[in-house]
Amino acid sequence: MSTFISGNKKYHNPVEFALEKIGGRWKMPILWRISKKSPWRYGELKKDLEGISHKMLSAQLKELEKDGLIKRKSYPIVPPKVEYSLTAKGREVIPAIEELRRVGNFLKGKDLTEKSNIKKI
Repeated sequence: MSTFISGNKKYHNPVEFALEKIGGRWKMPILWRISKKSPWRYGELKKDLEGISHKMLSAQLKELEKDGLIKRKSYPIVPPKVEYSLTAKGREVIPAIEELRRVGNFLKGKDLTEKSNIKKI
């Protein structure tokens, strides 16, 4: 495969590039949730994503917005109201995320089966 440059970074294949954009612990769970119900408010996402810090959620949302996968709509009211929804580009990655969820559930089931077959000596 040929290498390419995007944003001053060299990539060796499209999978590497895709993982840069949607990989990591939180980006896919954020995208998947937004795909199931839209729009989401910041507080709803924070509450639903158990274990994520405010700093991490804010950073991940900013990156997803910068990469054109989600859109942020803010309302000029007090207290501030912000909503997040998928863009057309964001909707395109959902089938890949759903397939990874399917594979994860398959592997999880396989791991549970393998552990139950392990016998102590």
